[in-house]
Amino acid sequence: MKTVEDYVDLLRDELALPVTAEDLGRPLDAVAAWDSVHLLTLCTLLERETGRPLSLADVLEAPSLEAVYRLAVAP
Repeated sequence: MKTVEDYVDLLRDELALPVTAEDLGRPLDAVAAWDSVHLLTLCTLLERETGRPLSLADVLEAPSLEAVYRLAVAP
């Protein structure tokens, strides 16, 4: 996963979330079909895609999908 578009594709293909790049900044509770199981699954997918661990504590504090993306691609 190298781009925001790759991330949106991951959200659509792996989590079946009907999102676009414009939806990434919305609060998680405003994302259609979002639930806590998606968050755990997303963490696992991002760790697989990036090859590195994510801090679950940081992800739990993320207010949006955009914030989760930034955590995943942070240097």
